[in-house]
Amino acid sequence: MDGIIDNLTSALNTWNAKLAEIWLLLTESPETFKGGDIWQIIIKIHGALQAIGLALLVLFFLWGMIRTCTNWQDIKRPEQAFKLFLRFIIARALVMYGMELMTSIFKIVQGIIQAITESVGLGIAQETVVPQEIIDAVSNTGFLESIPLWAVTLLGAIFITILSFVMILTVYGRFFKLYMYTAISPIPLAAAAGESTQSTAFTFIKSYAGVCLEGAIIVLSCIIFSAFASSPPVVDTSASAVTMIWSYIGELIFNMLVLVGTIKMSDRIVREMMGL
Repeated sequence: MDGIIDNLTSALNTWNAKLAEIWLLLTESPETFKGGDIWQIIIKIHGALQAIGLALLVLFFLWGMIRTCTNWQDIKRPEQAFKLFLRFIIARALVMYGMELMTSIFKIVQGIIQAITESVGLGIAQETVVPQEIIDAVSNTGFLESIPLWAVTLLGAIFITILSFVMILTVYGRFFKLYMYTAISPIPLAAAAGESTQSTAFTFIKSYAGVCLEGAIIVLSCIIFSAFASSPPVVDTSASAVTMIWSYIGELIFNMLVLVGTIKMSDRIVREMMGL
């Protein structure tokens, strides 16, 4: 009978481990993730693309000047010349200091995440464990009656394990998006030099802020699930062992699906919030 409980316990241990890993990932910066080796590669790529970004900066600036100025006399006007000069300086600063801008945005969002966790007094995920009533019921089950229990717990354990990896893969995917945005940033930020193309740079910054804010949505999802985990599914001790386990696993998986679904939709929720 121990094998029945072991299947379920092993799956819940995997779930708890992945949930705890999510809490660590959400409080970790890209600079220190995996020892900082990935960040060093991103810095090199970002530096190499800065030269291309500066070249595109000039092209976007000239294209914007051609689109906005109908003749040479327009450029000679002081207010128009100052506007063009200011736009070029701002765009160049975005390309040259884009890394600092993006890390600052990330730190602001990390402050939001920290404020959320501190406001509810949470710093670690609530663990999900098998109730003692389930363990006692399985222990008192005969051999023939234990056969359907094996099937129920095995299917439940497989489903919980799959949900665990889907959940953690989504959080890792957010980290990879942060790296990609940072590495490629000189190219879209160079579009700020032209009035007709500046929306590309602004949209890029908003999109990056949205990826950062996904962490806040994931934290809120984990907090809600922790409230679910602190009040585990009610176990009807008067029912048979199979009914008890089936009811418990079904409600547990439903709660897990809510969490995984919310984490998967975090990017969509942020896009709707920010109008992206």
